[in-house]
Amino acid sequence: MIKKILLGAFCIAQFSLAYATEIKNESPKSSTVSDNYQKVPKTVIIKTSKFKIRIDLQPNGQYLYQSWGVNSKITSKPSMIIPNGELIPDGSGGNYYYEFNNNGFVYQVWRNYLTDSATKAPYTLMVTDSNGKTIVNQDGRVVKN
Repeated sequence: MIKKILLGAFCIAQFSLAYATEIKNESPKSSTVSDNYQKVPKTVIIKTSKFKIRIDLQPNGQYLYQSWGVNSKITSKPSMIIPNGELIPDGSGGNYYYEFNNNGFVYQVWRNYLTDSATKAPYTLMVTDSNGKTIVNQDGRVVKN
């Protein structure tokens, strides 16, 4: 009888130890800020009231900004190309923006996940000059991503 009790206790201890090892090796899925940014598309095409904008992730990890007039075809030569852009997280809710620098002007394309308005466009183009004055502020809609 004692042998059966000791064998049962030994088996329980072994199963408990094995289960504890499995739990320890599993990494818990936590919602981190970086998880929100994994959903950033490699290519997005946005249309504002005056421009069509294409943003592409390049092999070097930076972004390429290309823009056309609103009535131009994207298959034509872009009117502006700005390389070496970067993706900048904004807060912990998933918002982010792309930032490009060109001849003293800063081009920012904001992704608006969290807004106060249900009618707010999903993207906003902002261009500021070297003095920090905003010269373009246009909402945009996704054409393709």
